[in-house]
Amino acid sequence: MSTLIEEMNERALKTGTPLSVQFDVTYRCNERCVHCYLDHDDHGELTAQEIMGVLAQLAEAGVFFLCFSGGEVLMRRDFFQILEYARSLLFCVKIKTNAFMIRENEADRLCELGVQSLQVSIYSHRPEVHDAITKLPGSLKRSIAGIRLLRKRGMRVVIANVLMRQNLEDYLGVVALAKELGAEYTVDPTITPRMDGDRSILRWGVGPRELERVFRTPELVGNVEKVCAPPEAVDDDIRDGLPCSASHTFCYISPYGDVYPCVQFPLPTGNVRRQKFLEIWNDSPQMNEVRSIRGRDLTTCSSCAHLGTCSRCPGLAYMEGNVRGPSTQDCEKSLARTGIPSAHMLAKAAGSQRAWAGSGLVQIAGLQQAT
Repeated sequence: MSTLIEEMNERALKTGTPLSVQFDVTYRCNERCVHCYLDHDDHGELTAQEIMGVLAQLAEAGVFFLCFSGGEVLMRRDFFQILEYARSLLFCVKIKTNAFMIRENEADRLCELGVQSLQVSIYSHRPEVHDAITKLPGSLKRSIAGIRLLRKRGMRVVIANVLMRQNLEDYLGVVALAKELGAEYTVDPTITPRMDGDRSILRWGVGPRELERVFRTPELVGNVEKVCAPPEAVDDDIRDGLPCSASHTFCYISPYGDVYPCVQFPLPTGNVRRQKFLEIWNDSPQMNEVRSIRGRDLTTCSSCAHLGTCSRCPGLAYMEGNVRGPSTQDCEKSLARTGIPSAHMLAKAAGSQRAWAGSGLVQIAGLQQAT
């Protein structure tokens, strides 16, 4: 299957086809997770009819993989109407949900409609930790009950665990919970800035020593030697490579119709209420600007030994101020994995030393003058 997906991706790259789209149908949510990057108020969501009109455009554009997310998708009472239409268009549908609102009827319908997989956020196997993060009492119990109903029907469930300071000691417990439920498990130590640029929630992110421990835990990363191996030599193929799939084979649509290169890349490129999707995909200056960037075009990163193995996110770099610049969070991950600082981190350290030396000279000169 992976070979087929790789072939589909290669063909999509050659033809400029948007193979995958994440469509957030609402930002409303019954949880209020402390690290969430969204504004949960409704500022004028697309109607079900508008969404279905966009889905028809996506099908015409060649989209195959469609991920419905939010907020919490089931906060929309018309979600199953939207989902049914999406499946009639033969999209391969994945859903991100907290599973809190999934009961027998919802589980039956999801199974009947042939949803490919559901990703459920679980932050801890301990209710006092998980519920403190979601700020919704009883949320762990309800989410686990929803997962059991889905697994009872043979549906594929992936438990997603965002690591942060509050749940850092619980990831092995969540791994064990996933095994008990017959679910898959994925972990992510990245806390994303809010979509309005607010970076205050980054304080929940884990520190360098904790990251090192995460990357050296086989239950989380698999082959530790491979994951933590030193970076390989950078050649022209790597320098000519694409930073990621954003705007190449993937994009993101918000509940208000705004189109972005990625959910973590809040660069506006157009709105499906005012333009056809393919017009935005093909002709947006912002989309085409992102598409033009290659590894060799990245400031600092182009000369970095980690260029070929770094998980650098252009969206995170954009939110730091430069889409062609480094993502500090990803530099920290590379250091935690390999023990080798990135070119960006070395440059920052050198700059700090120069600033320190400069301030010292000024202080000494001031003392001499005062004397």
